Amino acid sequence: MSPFNLTGSTPATFILTGIPGMEQLHVWISIPFCSMYLAALLGNGVLLFTIWTERSLHQPMYLFLSMLAIADLTLSTTAVPKMLALFWFRAREISFGACLTQMFFLHFTCSAESLILLAMAWDRFVAICFPLRYGAVLTPSAVAKTGLAALLRSFCIIFPCVFLLRRLPFCGHNVIPHTYCEHIGVARLACADISVNIWYGLVVPFTVAMLDLVLIAVSYGFILLALSRLPSRSARHKAFHTCGSHVCVLFLFYVPAAFTALTQGFGHNIPPEVHILLASLYVLFPPLLNPLVYGVRTQQIRDKVEKVSVCPKSHLLR
Repeated sequence: MSPFNLTGSTPATFILTGIPGMEQLHVWISIPFCSMYLAALLGNGVLLFTIWTERSLHQPMYLFLSMLAIADLTLSTTAVPKMLALFWFRAREISFGACLTQMFFLHFTCSAESLILLAMAWDRFVAICFPLRYGAVLTPSAVAKTGLAALLRSFCIIFPCVFLLRRLPFCGHNVIPHTYCEHIGVARLACADISVNIWYGLVVPFTVAMLDLVLIAVSYGFILLALSRLPSRSARHKAFHTCGSHVCVLFLFYVPAAFTALTQGFGHNIPPEVHILLASLYVLFPPLLNPLVYGVRTQQIRDKVEKVSVCPKSHLLR
């Protein structure tokens, strides 16, 4: 059967090659990748279960954190199972529709995470700068609307990429030198002008992410100003500590994302195996480290995780 449809312009399947030049090491690379994926599933699963079962954690800060955990799970699960199948079983084929679906959810999730991180910065801004109005501003309805806004904004930004790819003729080119499908990598296989894809795929999400970063920076500017006015040094330290986890997560998300996007679009001098390896790790590191960062730095979560883990054991001992 021909791998192309009746028009001969759109492949029925794409071929994922994995990490170029490192094909012989795929099985070995899969070991840490699989371990990190399982640890990410466990960490985010425990975090979600703890927040869900402990009513004292049903506060805006932790609800936003649960949204972040769901986004992390979606990000890693969209890419890693297919990646491991490629490494273990050489299952390199992926249908055109599945490739577009994977591409959509990868970029969609990253865009949603950016707005969730902005919402978490806003939560800290209100909690520190306007503590008496915290309950009135960040109501359950406001939290739910923020989650809905993250979904709608991400959909409106990323869904046009599907149409931008579907309009392109591929003329028999269907080999993707990557471990998963992403917009610019697929567009580069087309035998047509892809300048619209490059500019939309880079400029629009990058501009939106930069806007989120600017708003986050403004929030932290006001937070630092408010902290400088606190008379007690211990109060300043306690307030700043509540922002530390969020700052760590910001670096874990934005720095690798910016590097991956810029090297994909303009990093022609970077060896492809380096770029593909780092891009593959990007779907693993934030989901792996985010629950660890919040679990280690947030006393309330540590206490509740210990409580949740101890309760089943005590129940079994009875």
